[in-house]
Amino acid sequence: MNAKRIVIRGRVQGVGFRFSLVDIARDMDVTGWVRNRFDGTVEALVQGEPTAIERVVDWCRRGPPGARVTEIEVSDVPADASLTDFATRPTAG
Repeated sequence: MNAKRIVIRGRVQGVGFRFSLVDIARDMDVTGWVRNRFDGTVEALVQGEPTAIERVVDWCRRGPPGARVTEIEVSDVPADASLTDFATRPTAG
């Protein structure tokens, strides 16, 4: 299983980004989480099949209507076998 950490910058809070990402991730059958960060970014951990992860990453480059993504950072991370769904997490530092 592959896993990616994604940090999305721009106008990405207050536009339904997290909730839309949950829907997209579940449609792509990936597991992980998404949360707002205090610095105004959105951070996600996405894990699953490489093709599904890339589709989620591609969606993150655009986001939902109302979002304006200016930058996206994607990095490889270790998979977390304890994750069985895709959900929101509380805002973090």
